[in-house]
Amino acid sequence: MTGLRDPRVRAAVELDLAHAREYAGLHAYDGTLQDLSPAGVAAALSRLGEGTAPADAFDAEVLEVHEDGLRARFAEAELHRRDPLLHLAAMDLACYDRAYAPAEDRRRARQAHLAAWPDAVDNAVTALDRVPSPVARAALPSLRGLAQDATGDEPALAAVRRLVAHVERAADTGPPSAALGEAAFLRLLGAGEAMTYGTAALTDTADRERVRLWALLEQAVERLAPGVHVRRVVPALMKDHPTTAEGVFAQARALLTEVTSFAVTRDLIADPGGECRVGPAPASRAYAQAMMSWSAPYEQDAPSWYYVVPPDPAWPPHEAEEWLSVFSRTSLPAITVHEVTPGHYAHGRALRALTGDVRRSLESPAFVEGWAHYAEELYAEEGFRAHDPRYVIGMALEALLRVTRLTCSIALHTGAMTVDEAAARFEADAFLRGRSARAEALRGAVEPTYGRYTLGKTEILRVRDQARAHWAGDYTHRRFHDALLSLGMPPVGLLARAVVGDLAAAVPPTVRRTPTGGKS
Repeated sequence: MTGLRDPRVRAAVELDLAHAREYAGLHAYDGTLQDLSPAGVAAALSRLGEGTAPADAFDAEVLEVHEDGLRARFAEAELHRRDPLLHLAAMDLACYDRAYAPAEDRRRARQAHLAAWPDAVDNAVTALDRVPSPVARAALPSLRGLAQDATGDEPALAAVRRLVAHVERAADTGPPSAALGEAAFLRLLGAGEAMTYGTAALTDTADRERVRLWALLEQAVERLAPGVHVRRVVPALMKDHPTTAEGVFAQARALLTEVTSFAVTRDLIADPGGECRVGPAPASRAYAQAMMSWSAPYEQDAPSWYYVVPPDPAWPPHEAEEWLSVFSRTSLPAITVHEVTPGHYAHGRALRALTGDVRRSLESPAFVEGWAHYAEELYAEEGFRAHDPRYVIGMALEALLRVTRLTCSIALHTGAMTVDEAAARFEADAFLRGRSARAEALRGAVEPTYGRYTLGKTEILRVRDQARAHWAGDYTHRRFHDALLSLGMPPVGLLARAVVGDLAAAVPPTVRRTPTGGKS
């Protein structure tokens, strides 16, 4: 497949080469590490916005919004100076694991990438001079996991040890609060999304969503166990999980066909086609619990990977059990809808059918995560496993986790909450325990915008209401979903254009289902 043609888009993409390689499939950047030193970032920022805008007016607006988001991240918040995971992403070799190219080509790229680690660590140590202690602690497990990719390469191993030592010092001596401050937090959350947020309105959104979700949870629990309180039923359900990571993988694989068949049978989206595999996440990605690495739009088709993070073998048994409870038989179906179909995997397949550099390469995180989160509740609305209330329970639990992220991110970054208090909130409001609750709190310290799941979902639901009103009898879920996915990964503040603006005229009122085999 061809690479980028638009030089202005290229300048934007080059501020995140890790994303360009893995999620856009721009393998011209294989073996190349992004320079995240202050000087390197300043040079990349100086090229941002140069050149002519795309001819398509919507794409031009998306690009301008994306550039604003990059300036907010790198020029204003200077995240490369406080977030070790940005440097880890630049160094990460897991992108070469998928079979998107011949094995020898990927091996050579991996070796070139690994050989550049010492320079990358020089840049990271120079840049990371503002790392708060909680952010350092959140990043350390994944940074230590990098060593597994450098076995036998002493220069690379020495570089990892140097980076880990630098971040360990920050864990011991860095500022005790992870707070960005209210203004910087709100700017980061809205920049790149064509949105402007206020703390009071965000808090109100989170509170109202929590009440709504709790009502759904109570109704589903009453169906499953009449007269028994939610706080007795949910912990028992979460204990019903595979006892090993291999058991989780097997259960996730068994769900793949079921969740995809439901979407196609109900004509919710086109058949995504392709191949999705399930397996353990690379050690360098221990900062999350499940994730998708999809066959990207600029590369030859290849299997995508639904990664699940297994418990660390060094953990005591009770902590491993707490971690595995996240993948209970109640929760894993909704997680799989989110990660696979009609969530991230299906979204990635849709991107492969698009043309134009903006729609294939520029990502709105709120749309990407909001779409997948929206899919979980869509399945509940459409009656997925309607005979078994555990799907709705699992969906509600996943949504309560996401809305708790929004609540805690607001409080952590305005200085109203500590990491310990956030962990307690995840235990109280999202039914997490121990290590899982603390991992979520620490993730909020290092990833201030992880409330985007709820914000993206609520914006999609709001625009769906507009589509119902605007299209009236011509509304179908398939039409609405095709309209959204035809935009690629757009800022959520621009979604309404797909149904009430000039873009809506391009969306036919009836869309025939794509034959099995997908669009790519």
